[in-house]
Amino acid sequence: MSDKKISAVIGSWGSYNECNERALGSEWPDFSDYSDWEEIEAELVKQGFVLDGIDEELFIQDIEGLPSGCANWDHTSPQRLFMTLYEAGVLEESYKYDAMLAFLEVRCYSDFEELVKSKGFRWDDDIRIYPGFDWADYGREMFECCEHRIDDRLLDFFDFEAYGKYVGDCCAEEWSGGIIEILE
Repeated sequence: MSDKKISAVIGSWGSYNECNERALGSEWPDFSDYSDWEEIEAELVKQGFVLDGIDEELFIQDIEGLPSGCANWDHTSPQRLFMTLYEAGVLEESYKYDAMLAFLEVRCYSDFEELVKSKGFRWDDDIRIYPGFDWADYGREMFECCEHRIDDRLLDFFDFEAYGKYVGDCCAEEWSGGIIEILE
């Protein structure tokens, strides 16, 4: 179970345009508390939304747990967002959540959505995150995993940072929490 949460204020264009009591949107439902979209719809109805009337066109007014700059959330269907996150497994698995955040920092939400659409729960099979790594750490890791051998006395003269950038040039990027490999 993921200890991370993704929650959103869901609004409707009808109520927003009418400036009625629902113009400010819903409460902040935590998507990981729901197993399907119908449960979220039931919660919205409890909050006074008229989903088969004025409130049928929903949008995301605010979001927490996802980077704000990776998508225009106003134009993202909350149902489609929930279904994508659910299918990706990020609502239940911490590693998948962390991999998604790293991915969204270096790519955009539509790329993530496309990966989930094409690979489903296995969207992250070709993605590796190295939390806390810098290029030197990554270079050392790649050097050791390839079983290169250098006399220990010479290791101090080897530039692991340059090596990390060199081997990562085709598939690795730096993100705020470390290094991410996207092997496409």
